[in-house]
Amino acid sequence: MSLIDANQTAIPDSVGAFLGHLAVEKGYSDATLAAYERDLIQFQVFLASRKATLAQPNSLTRDHVRGYLADLHRKGVKKSSMARKLSSLRTYFKFLLSKGLASSNPVAGVSNPKQDIRHPKALNVDQAIALMEAKVEAGPEGVRDLALAELLYGAGLRISEALNLDINDFDADSSVLRILGKGSKERLAPMGNSAVRRVNQYLDQRQAFDPEPSEQALFLGVRGGRLNRRQANRILEKMAALAGLPQGISPHTLRHSFATHMLESGADLRSVQELLGHERLSTTQRYTHLNLTRLVKVYDKTHPRAIGLSKTEKD
Repeated sequence: MSLIDANQTAIPDSVGAFLGHLAVEKGYSDATLAAYERDLIQFQVFLASRKATLAQPNSLTRDHVRGYLADLHRKGVKKSSMARKLSSLRTYFKFLLSKGLASSNPVAGVSNPKQDIRHPKALNVDQAIALMEAKVEAGPEGVRDLALAELLYGAGLRISEALNLDINDFDADSSVLRILGKGSKERLAPMGNSAVRRVNQYLDQRQAFDPEPSEQALFLGVRGGRLNRRQANRILEKMAALAGLPQGISPHTLRHSFATHMLESGADLRSVQELLGHERLSTTQRYTHLNLTRLVKVYDKTHPRAIGLSKTEKD
């Protein structure tokens, strides 16, 4: 049952048409469609409290949208989530305009909330290596867990990308993965020798999960089906504990670590952008502050002029 069916607030048919448009013409994933659906339902619930509705788009104004953002702020919703919800509304009303279902756009002129500057969390190299060499339990599950961690860190994959991998997406001979990223955009991701070795070891034991003959998923859960996100998070948490690392390490932490360590080792920003599958360079630039911090420390410790300056001169 969809969220629309489960919600008591009446949702106009245009929302279903919009979601169908995203699924068929844009090829969006089920998870992305569900996020759009939730955002529109939440906005409709807010509108109902103001005696308004999505069913009458031309009656909606910029004040309705701004009031919605203010309501989200009062509820403690993160600014990044607010921006995503606003993006969902923009896309929805753009669709209505294109289909002649609305003559005005209440989101026009509404700016995204100013985002807090947040820097990605990353492991240092020693921590990353400790995680890759965690003393997992012997057997197929342990071998799988090490292979998953190696791909997340060694290829900088999103967890969704790793879990969506099929067997045929792994090419040991060329040491590359075929990745289906955001927006169904395909890219090739190189793998290091350690990642190739770990995945090969896992493939040798994959049948121990007793998959159906038609199951093509690379990473399997205990019941033989495709490994899910919740299971993957638990795997990383367990591995972090075994490696003696701090709590809070997630699959995305390994992706952040991949990007940070690549930049620290001299990789150029454009190359890292391609490896991560970022559409915009500005997304990758979030990692440059980490590299800059390290360089400043190295400079302060080693450059003759930095070492020679007194505190007064530095001031």
